[in-house]
Amino acid sequence: MLSPFDDFPIHPSADPIAHLASADPNQYDRYWFNGHAKSGEFIFGAAMGHYPVRGVVDAALSIVVDGVQHSIFASGAMPLDRSTNVGPVRIDVVDPMRRIRFAVEPNEHGIRADLTFVATTVAVEEPRQRKLSPEGIVLTDHTRLTQWGAWEGFIEVDGRRIEIDASQVPGTRDRSWGVRPVGDQVATNRQFQLPQVFWLWAPLHFADRCTHMALHENTDGSRWLETALVVEPVGTEVAPWSRTGVRECRDIRYEIEWEPGRREMKSARLHFDDPSDGRVDIRLEKITTFRMRGLGYMHPQWSHASLHGESATARESIPVGDFDPLDFSSVHVQNLVRAYMGDQVGIGVLEQFPLGEHHPTGLTGFLDGYAATS
Repeated sequence: MLSPFDDFPIHPSADPIAHLASADPNQYDRYWFNGHAKSGEFIFGAAMGHYPVRGVVDAALSIVVDGVQHSIFASGAMPLDRSTNVGPVRIDVVDPMRRIRFAVEPNEHGIRADLTFVATTVAVEEPRQRKLSPEGIVLTDHTRLTQWGAWEGFIEVDGRRIEIDASQVPGTRDRSWGVRPVGDQVATNRQFQLPQVFWLWAPLHFADRCTHMALHENTDGSRWLETALVVEPVGTEVAPWSRTGVRECRDIRYEIEWEPGRREMKSARLHFDDPSDGRVDIRLEKITTFRMRGLGYMHPQWSHASLHGESATARESIPVGDFDPLDFSSVHVQNLVRAYMGDQVGIGVLEQFPLGEHHPTGLTGFLDGYAATS
């Protein structure tokens, strides 16, 4: 089966581009973005995902401002050409790995936006995330790139226009593709087991550099993925798919102080060794909480790849204090943080997704809140 992509020299095999590697319903291809005011006034996220086996494309924009998280969701049937628009939401790749536009056209939900992400670093390929079940079944197998930049444009909520100035609103984007659990899962004859996840992801912005840390840990703290980076800004003369300005760091460590009764940081510290500058110590102080359900992650109605027919949209506005922090849909968070590294003060996020026990940080049960032991 041919598609418009076949007119471009991008074929990785003898198959037409539309031919999928497998019929795994968990295949996906996703854009994801965040942005945050240096003042801490707001944090927003945006996303769009394609799920070719399920035939779904969905998208969302979510912003935490004035103590309320506002979200707009859109879902529809995925066209063969994988068009990057659904409902009022559209993504334009203006200049690959340099400028990406995310827009929400006027709609009945009172949320619209016109945002452009301008990259300030190269795009970095993170380690491939591949994990098998005890029976040898692929649970997740995907690749992701991460890139730092700044935003320009506006977001409007119920007539209030929030101007986005590139000098004041840094952000991070990622692109990931492959296989990971999305949508309703296939029924099997295997015994159900509660999942265990401990995921930390910390892209940070400082005046002269960006830093990164990402890791997956098992219950006992052993790691099946880890990376830490120092990434320097580059000019437009540098190919953004190169490794210019990227330094791989080692000896990755962290400490988290949990909020009592929650699975969310109160404060945190990150440590790693930069091959150029030596030991790096970063202290994180929480400003506010962005719940990833606002972009569809574990959302009870608008989860990724859920079926809503040919076209559907919805809005959600929830005061930050009204979320149940231990509800399954609310435990995956990004905390907007102030970051302190030596005499530098930066900003960014610490993403946390902790399900199940995690012995090193004192988490017990599947969704139990943290309780200090004497």
